[in-house]
Amino acid sequence: MTFSCKNFDFNAENCMKLNTDCIPGRPGCVLTGKVKFSEDIQKKLKDLETAAEARKKRRRR
Repeated sequence: MTFSCKNFDFNAENCMKLNTDCIPGRPGCVLTGKVKFSEDIQKKLKDLETAAEARKKRRRR
C-alpha cells in the first residue's frame, strides 16, 4: 500500500489502533475522510469477514 500511517505495523501488516487487518478507510481508521480510496472498502471488509467465518468453521471440525 502506498500511504503513511503511524498506526500501521509494517512487520505484521496490520493496524495497531484497531488490532486487525489494515484496510484504509474502514470504520475507526485515522485516514477516514482525509484521503480518497480507489477500492470499495465495504466489499473488502465483507470479503475478510467471510474468510474469517470460513476459518472459524474449519477450526470447529
